[in-house]
Amino acid sequence: MPAKYHIHTYPVPPRQRPVGKLGVVDWREDCSNCHNCVKRDCVYGFYRDEADTLREESGSIDYIYQCKGCLVCVQNCTKNVLTRVVNPEYLRLGDAYYTPEIIVSSWYQAETGSIPVSGSGYGGPFSGPDFDSMWTDMSEIVRPTRDGIHGREYICTGVDIGRKLHHLTFAQGQLTVVPPGLMEIPFPVIFDLVPANFQRGVVLRSIAKAAATLGTLFVANGSDVPAGISLDDGYAVPLYETGDAGKVRTAAPMIMTPYSDNVLDFQARIKSESPNRLVAIRLEATPDAARQVCELTRDGAEVVHLVFDSHGREHASAPSSPRHMRDVLREVHRALVKDGTRDLVTLIASGGIAQAEHVAKAIICGADLVAIDLPLLVALECRLCGECIRGEECPAHLEDSDEGYAVQRIVNLMGAWQNQLLELLGAMGIREMRRLRGETGRAMFFEDLEATHFGRLFGKRKAGV
Repeated sequence: MPAKYHIHTYPVPPRQRPVGKLGVVDWREDCSNCHNCVKRDCVYGFYRDEADTLREESGSIDYIYQCKGCLVCVQNCTKNVLTRVVNPEYLRLGDAYYTPEIIVSSWYQAETGSIPVSGSGYGGPFSGPDFDSMWTDMSEIVRPTRDGIHGREYICTGVDIGRKLHHLTFAQGQLTVVPPGLMEIPFPVIFDLVPANFQRGVVLRSIAKAAATLGTLFVANGSDVPAGISLDDGYAVPLYETGDAGKVRTAAPMIMTPYSDNVLDFQARIKSESPNRLVAIRLEATPDAARQVCELTRDGAEVVHLVFDSHGREHASAPSSPRHMRDVLREVHRALVKDGTRDLVTLIASGGIAQAEHVAKAIICGADLVAIDLPLLVALECRLCGECIRGEECPAHLEDSDEGYAVQRIVNLMGAWQNQLLELLGAMGIREMRRLRGETGRAMFFEDLEATHFGRLFGKRKAGV
C-alpha cells in the first residue's frame, strides 16, 4: 500500500482587502457616540481590525464587509443606527456560474487551506441547475471509522491515466503481453492551460511549480514555453498541434494535441519514438461527443480530454440547447461501457469545475479525472470581473504577485479540495477514488426523483420550467 498522500498547507494572507458579502452601515447623524460602542464588542473583532482603515475614510457611512451576520451589534445598539447590508462590490464578483459565493469560498480555502464551514448552515435552494441538481450518497457518514482526514482510515485519491488491457495472458508462468504505458497521479485534478489574457507575470510559472509541489500535471504550450517552465521535469503535459510531431523534443511522459482528422497519425508517430509515452487527444465536447470518443477509443486512443466551456456546457450551435457536462459525461461513459471499451481510455473533463464537489460529481458521471483553470486564478485573488479581457486594469494585479505567495495559495486550495474529497469518499464508504468513476448509483438526480415521485401525478415537466 503506498504512503498516504497529504498536501501541506499553511496560511497565506491576501494581498489586498477582501471583498465580503455582508456589511454594517453606521448612520452617524443619529449616533450618540456611546463610550462603549457595541461595534467594539464584535465577537469576531472585525470593527477593531478595520478601525485604522475606516479612520482615514470620510463620509457619513462606515462599511465593514467581513461581517458574519450575527446581528449582535444591530440588536444591541441603543439608538438603532446600525443596519446590515449586502456589499454591492460582492454582487459584482464572477458571473452566473462562478457566483460570488464560490469566489469568496475559494479565497478562504486558498488563504487557509481549510474546508469552508458555515455556522448558520445551508440557506440556499434545495435544487438548482447542472451539478446543483445532483446529490451524493452520504449513507456511511454515521460510522466513526470513516475519517480519512484525521488518519483513522486509508483513503486513496490517486487515479490512473492511460490504456488498460482487457486481460493478461501467460505462458509457462511468463507474461506474454506488454502492458501499455500507464501513469498514476495522487490527486484526480490536473492544471489546464489558462486563458491567454491571464498568461502574464508569474501566473504560468506559479501554476507549474504548484503542480510539481502537489505531484500532479500541468498543461503548457509546447511550442512556446514561458521562461522558468521545464517540459522535462515529469509534471508538464506539452500541448502540440498535430503538424508539430517532428518538433517534439521533450521527455514529458504525456503529450497533448487538439483533435483533427490526422490525430491518430500524430499519436502513432509519437508512440513509435517513445512507446510508453501517453498521447492525450483534446476534443471539444459536442452533442456528438459519445460517438467520437467511442470511435477514437476503438482506433487506439488512450486518453481523451473532453473540453467544455467555462460554465461546463458542451459546444453546440443554436437552436440546440447545450447540455451540461453532467449529462454529456454520463452519455459518453454509458456508450463506452456498452461498447466494451471503457477501460481502454482515460477521460479527462475540463470546464465548469469550480468547486471540490464538482470534481467528485464529474467522476461519478463517468470522468476519470478533471482539469481546472479558472479556480487557479481565483486562488490568486482574481475576481473574474472580465476587466482584463476588456483591456482595463486588473484590480487583483495578478502579474505583480509574489511567486511564493501564488504557489502556496494554489497548494492551499488543492489541499482544501482534497480534504473535501476525503470526507465525501469516507461518507460514501469508498476507499479508492478509482471506484467512484461512473458510480451513478452513489448519487441522486433531481430529475429522476421528480419523475418517479411526481411524474405520474403531474406529468412531464415543460422544457425551461
